[in-house]
Amino acid sequence: MLRLFTALPVPFDVAETLARRQTGLPGAKWRTPEQLHVTLAFFGEVDERRADDLAAELARIPPGAFDIELKGVGAFGDAHRSHTLWAGVEPGERLTVLAGRCRAAAERAGVRMEPRVYRPHLTLAYLKTQTNPDRIGAWITGHNLLHSPPIRVDRFGLYSSVLSDGGSHYELEREYPL
Repeated sequence: MLRLFTALPVPFDVAETLARRQTGLPGAKWRTPEQLHVTLAFFGEVDERRADDLAAELARIPPGAFDIELKGVGAFGDAHRSHTLWAGVEPGERLTVLAGRCRAAAERAGVRMEPRVYRPHLTLAYLKTQTNPDRIGAWITGHNLLHSPPIRVDRFGLYSSVLSDGGSHYELEREYPL
């Protein structure tokens, strides 16, 4: 079984810019530049036969490069505990369509996915349970003016994810030009 997802890679210069913001919050497990990406669709555990079918279906997605912009930061969680810090991705029709096409490719390949609304973002850190909520709010306030210049998206990838005590390790399995 492979744990799979599709994502947009983050260019090195963008990862460097984000790394400068990845400080000043005790309890944050910051993502490395190699771990930064914008998820399009998370497929979960997929057997190898379906993974091959999925890869073939993803190859049928029509090309068409486009731009995205990072805008703002925030946290996922609830009023009692935030668990993830993220950089926002300005919603755009081309990005939403690509994410939908990845989901449709999974359906055609027989991969069952959880129904969830697509919220484009880039995960910056995972937070430990004891991270002070006031510190999280202060970090968000201090970095919420993030707004990148346009980032050209000319490819996406099918990645595998291996979980370990040291965090997730992502491996590019296939790359698809746009």
